[in-house]
Amino acid sequence: MCLGIPGKIVRLWDDQGTRMADVDFGGAVKDVCLAYLPEAGLGHYTIVHAGFGLTLLDEESAVETLAMFRELGMLEDELGIPSASGAVPA
Repeated sequence: MCLGIPGKIVRLWDDQGTRMADVDFGGAVKDVCLAYLPEAGLGHYTIVHAGFGLTLLDEESAVETLAMFRELGMLEDELGIPSASGAVPA
């Protein structure tokens, strides 16, 4: 599966001229490249696909989508985080 997942930008940094961020996906934090989103800032929500922030979205849409993905068990598969039962996806 290969989803675009919304997450919140919680840290920004420059990696050899490339704008990077830590993005929180409701508990799992991953490194994300923001080369396509020069306007993104701390606290903004972005859709992330394959390690790249692709677009910004509002907080309500992001939280709603994350809740739906979590309910369907899709976050655990995409992010490799333990499910509510504690099982880690293969």
